[in-house]
Amino acid sequence: MIKEGKDLTQEAPRSPKERILGFAVIARTIDKCRAKLWGNIGEYHFDCPLDNMLFGFKGIKGDDFKDFVQEGRTDEEIAHWVKENGESRTDAEIKAWSDASLETYYVNDPEKSEWFRGECERLGLDPETTTLFDMLDVDDAQAFAK
Repeated sequence: MIKEGKDLTQEAPRSPKERILGFAVIARTIDKCRAKLWGNIGEYHFDCPLDNMLFGFKGIKGDDFKDFVQEGRTDEEIAHWVKENGESRTDAEIKAWSDASLETYYVNDPEKSEWFRGECERLGLDPETTTLFDMLDVDDAQAFAK
């Protein structure tokens, strides 16, 4: 049984690009959920808009995901739970969603563009060519650079 996950006050969660059972985002979501459960989430947020990309695609709720993670499940068990719950998705649909997620650009999103441009400027990135996942990876690296 997994008693705790990463201490997100000391290290970043995994990249949203990392896949488990084909799902992008899920490894990062698992890290943040475990950290929330064990009180070491730091500045990160669980059940945030990024996590909800996955939850929305599968039609599951963050609280149900958290309840399953709290049972001490492995990454693979959690990914299987996600695959088996909510809306039924084929492996091809999961791959297509994950591939498309990697190409999420917020620069032209009217609700997120201003925030995204500000984050890219802070990190020294070009918002016109930076994906959401790339921005998050650079932000994590800079936050924990020693």
